[in-house]
Amino acid sequence: MKIRSAIVPILIVLIFGLSAFGQADTRASRTWEVQKYDLTATLPAVETDRFLTVRAVLSLRNSSAGPASSLTLRISPSAEVSGVKTNGATIDFSKGEEKVGNGTLQRIILRGVSVAPGGNLSVEVNYKLKVAENSGLSALSPAGSQFLPLSFWYPTPNSWYFARGADYAPVRLQVVSANGQAVAAAGAESGGAFEDKLNIQPFFVAGLWETYSAGGVSFLLPKGAGADEQKRAGDLAGLISEAKTFAANLLGPAPDVPLRVVAVRRGSGFSGGGTILVDENVFRRQKLDALTAMTVAESVVKIWLGGAVRIDGDGGGTIREGLSRYLATLFLESKYGRETGEMERLRQRTAYAAVVKRDAPLTTASPLDDYYYTTNANKGAMIWRLLAKSLGQNEFFNIVRANIKDGTVDLAKLRGAFSSKKDFLDYAFDQVTDMDLMVGLPQVNGSDTKVNLRNTGSVDAVVDVVATTVGGNKLTASVTIAKQNFGEAVFKTSEKILHVEVDADKLYPQIDYSNDVVPREIDESDLLLYVKKPFDKQDFGAAEKNARLILRDYPHFDDVRVLLARSLLAQNRTAEAEKEFRAVLDEKLPTARSLAWSNVGLGEVALKSNQTAQAVPYFNEAIRIDAEYGATLAARQGKVKAGVPLNSDEGIKAFFGQFDKAAISGRKADLDAMVLSGEIPRFAGGIAGQAQEWTTQIVQIEKLGPNNAIVETNLNIRMINKTPESGTAVFRLTQVGGSWKLSGVDMFEVR
Repeated sequence: MKIRSAIVPILIVLIFGLSAFGQADTRASRTWEVQKYDLTATLPAVETDRFLTVRAVLSLRNSSAGPASSLTLRISPSAEVSGVKTNGATIDFSKGEEKVGNGTLQRIILRGVSVAPGGNLSVEVNYKLKVAENSGLSALSPAGSQFLPLSFWYPTPNSWYFARGADYAPVRLQVVSANGQAVAAAGAESGGAFEDKLNIQPFFVAGLWETYSAGGVSFLLPKGAGADEQKRAGDLAGLISEAKTFAANLLGPAPDVPLRVVAVRRGSGFSGGGTILVDENVFRRQKLDALTAMTVAESVVKIWLGGAVRIDGDGGGTIREGLSRYLATLFLESKYGRETGEMERLRQRTAYAAVVKRDAPLTTASPLDDYYYTTNANKGAMIWRLLAKSLGQNEFFNIVRANIKDGTVDLAKLRGAFSSKKDFLDYAFDQVTDMDLMVGLPQVNGSDTKVNLRNTGSVDAVVDVVATTVGGNKLTASVTIAKQNFGEAVFKTSEKILHVEVDADKLYPQIDYSNDVVPREIDESDLLLYVKKPFDKQDFGAAEKNARLILRDYPHFDDVRVLLARSLLAQNRTAEAEKEFRAVLDEKLPTARSLAWSNVGLGEVALKSNQTAQAVPYFNEAIRIDAEYGATLAARQGKVKAGVPLNSDEGIKAFFGQFDKAAISGRKADLDAMVLSGEIPRFAGGIAGQAQEWTTQIVQIEKLGPNNAIVETNLNIRMINKTPESGTAVFRLTQVGGSWKLSGVDMFEVR
């Protein structure tokens, strides 16, 4: 299997924090508010040292109405605290455990403090943090280290999952690095320290990079980056600059913060204070993909929302995640065109539809809930879009600007500012989605055609109903369908109406989008799934039919077009398939998955035409894109079919010769010496003492700069008490101190 790390799945697995409370005013509120973090972190100088040493100084304010006599800080259970001071004086502390979800946080409990309401307290905590296994949240390695907020690497008074908002504050961060690693964090760098005056959560990344600047943005690119990588960096710089200008026009003057993009192997998608972590593969791709563009656009908007403007209180995620996504989508639509905006909103409502029947009101949901980010970002964006449409976009952003001008905002404040829409906002934020908009068959009544409508929701729906006549004419009727009631659209036409759709712009969050249209041709809210189901069953004729039906209405749905092309190729309609694959590559902003599969498809088309030399570059491109396990595997199999000769490297060849011996030696220490510290311990542990036979045959070597390589192999192995197995394995190697070490297993198809 492929071993990867990404922010979203890690969030789902590790989400835990304080228990959620009811919505009443008696919900827990903050006693302590962080005014500033001042952190000094020291990376280990020896590879086998698995500890990050930290001195953390927190400037706190008692934000409660009464005096505070105690303080509880929360931190990772892997932290070994050696001492605590308050206002410069050593203080005794006790430790505790906080059960949160399926995990725990460590409590550092200080008693005997005495701080009046509004008073300040300085707390210094000295500790070591053990990192047993590297991940996208925390990693210690001579090849690269990183610590993101959800690794709980720094002490803070409120849980990262506190329902009314985690701790965000200005940060001063200094990292003492070893092994020549450069450090990237948020804010301006001076004297080896980063200072960010925005409200952020502390984080840093250390690694070996090429530095590059373009359009006022600093880039830390993978070592060995050349002209192609710099071109992608230039594309990103242009996108960031335009997004910043777009946001400033709507939200006010841009905060003064350095903009920085860091290429990372793990943890991509995270951002804070103008520093954005981007998958290093993005810079190797032939063009920007949709997810990267949205991530970058949202990261820019969050420099305002949550950064310069502090967000607090119940439902704050609807602003930090939802309003940011709404603005980012507006920006991408303005840059790439209406069809791009349509596709982004289609993906957003499809993601929300997957959780709509088990979500909670946005004002009570917290990051404890696995649907928190899906609902706050996607449903939140839909709510703000509806509000902007009803008021007019200029008026909407005039109100937003006025309410963030003082540098702080919460949902209650914004709801008060939009009091004319109270009924809608009460429903949208305080209730679960119960709206389903339905449309009946057209009924001719004299010279008119009437269409019955239904709204199951708890709020009135103001919608456009669009009818298509037999002559191809489109007619629109604006209708208000009362809550939990019926309505009617009337079209004055003598032409026969063939097709009717309610809420054609898909403004409203609904529990089912498939019955918005008559005649009802599709029974899935997830349009991609509607095509993928028959495709996975190898019913390629049905997959083709379904794909063409969807592309009729969404011609720029690149993921569906890829499935159409693959279905055509499976039916040996090679010329038609090639046309569709090329159409995907010509899209302005396709997904990375579509880019990968289109290159695989074009490679397979070339192989079918006995054009082996032309096929190989397409397979190589799909591998560089590295967007999806299946596409990468198919590309590697395509290269084998094409008979690509081995790109040999004597050092790597020698490494695997030694690894084969270590695997069957029965000595765990021999194997550990060949694996980068903190990486893939379970894989290495599963070999030591278990492998009876282990033979590696190198198929391909792909160098990713001077210190990293991807090696495709054929393995022949036999584990203790098992039959022999063989198959493809793809390993990641990293060169440390002049020696290659195993640092990842990207693919393991050994059966």
